[in-house]
Amino acid sequence: MKNSKNSIVKIFDTTLRDGEQSPGASMNIEEKIQIALQLQKLNVDIIEAGFAAASEGDFEAISQISKEIDKSTICSLARALPQDIKKAALAIKSAKQQRIHTFIATSEIHMKYKLNMSAQKVIQKAIEAVSYAKEFVDDVEFSCEDAGRSEMNFLKEIIDAVIQAGATTINIPDTVGYRMPHEMGYMISELNKFIKNRATISVHCHNDLGLAVANSLESIQNGARQVECTINGLGERAGNAALEEIVMSLKTRSDIFQVDTNINTKEIYPTSKLVASITGISPQPNKAVVGKNAFAHESGIHQDGVLKHTQTYEIMSAKDIGLEDAKTIVLGKLSGRAAFKDKIKFLGYSLNDDELNLAFERFKALADKKREIFDDDIRAIIAEVITQIPEVYKLINLQLSDCMNGVPNSAITISIDGEEKTDAGIGKGTIDAIFKTIDRISNIEGHLEDYKVSSVTKGKDALAKVIVKVTFDDSKPPVIGHGLSIDTMIASAKAYIGALNSYVYINKQKNIKVSL
Repeated sequence: MKNSKNSIVKIFDTTLRDGEQSPGASMNIEEKIQIALQLQKLNVDIIEAGFAAASEGDFEAISQISKEIDKSTICSLARALPQDIKKAALAIKSAKQQRIHTFIATSEIHMKYKLNMSAQKVIQKAIEAVSYAKEFVDDVEFSCEDAGRSEMNFLKEIIDAVIQAGATTINIPDTVGYRMPHEMGYMISELNKFIKNRATISVHCHNDLGLAVANSLESIQNGARQVECTINGLGERAGNAALEEIVMSLKTRSDIFQVDTNINTKEIYPTSKLVASITGISPQPNKAVVGKNAFAHESGIHQDGVLKHTQTYEIMSAKDIGLEDAKTIVLGKLSGRAAFKDKIKFLGYSLNDDELNLAFERFKALADKKREIFDDDIRAIIAEVITQIPEVYKLINLQLSDCMNGVPNSAITISIDGEEKTDAGIGKGTIDAIFKTIDRISNIEGHLEDYKVSSVTKGKDALAKVIVKVTFDDSKPPVIGHGLSIDTMIASAKAYIGALNSYVYINKQKNIKVSL
């Protein structure tokens, strides 16, 4: 099927649900709320805020997001089980636009080995799930898990049944990233002829063979009018279809697709940066659209061409995704609150008074140490401020030295609920000494799983950004901590303490991981 000109493709963002299933990408409630607010600025149609039955933490996050978001539809995932569906309904009850997304596996291999159910039993469960969800909301999405490996006649049978039960969106996931684009296109074309206008067809493509975006685009060409995707392509295994790549493909090649989305593309880059900062998973440098090299030209021939006319080697504008010229440096240590507030507004952020005061305080502290303040420095400060959780532990002072025989030693003062405590410790290296001393002070031992350090911008006085992944309890998932400072060691200490605060703050119930 060819597209009708200018029809709308709905963007269903699942960064907070499927994206969080990327190893090490777990987020606390405050971080999820900030991403949801940014997704609303991006103008996504549906935000899948989580899987309410997975844990009390997920339930609470969905509930809080439902109260904060007033434009995008808020959706919770639910297995085809009454208790899951009821939990989802309770979690989204405060949302202005609500959706329940229920699913069951439809491939022979899943029905036989995972569900141990007959095909007719699966259809019965699907009907019951959709019917029960309709008691709570009008907008019900049904997913055929592992549809990419499901038999077409059975897909039609179960889809017909759930539409009659009240499903308004039918999602066709390529759960294991198995299908080729022409196969995905054929499947959607056949289902589009069968479903007609009875429900919206959605696709949810995984990237195991690097084809998630291609499969999503081919599905759009053949009638899909909703695409499920994530910021930066996050997701378990090889990830999901990347929102930014789908949206900019549709925009750049509108001559082929002749469809629109509701996305505010100027918020793509800020959203990518925020998600990368919170999850600690940055796009690879050559990542399409949002990678740091996406608009970089090293070849002399390319540079010459771009200087003469940008379209010689650029098929889209960096400004279209919200990437401003990094040379617009207007802030320094003499800048006042008004200029800082204006810069924040220019970058697309909206802070309350407390957040503004804290961000300005950190900006002034940085400006005293750094000659030039870049936009990315400001973005890093704001990301740190708006995702901040209650600080049980706060770094007051850090001193480093070598003991006898050159053994690294750290002396650290930490405020614990307002009471300062100082201790010292040694380690195999400087970082080890810092983290062991924090363990001694907090009386909570952590195991470092990952440590990343990068510069936010350029120059000898660049702001160091440290991200750590730490396990404090072997029975619980690791947590992420972030630290910013001109001094890498201070940034490291802040990151570790940030992880410690997240561990204290985050709900400790075991999560149930699912994939569509």
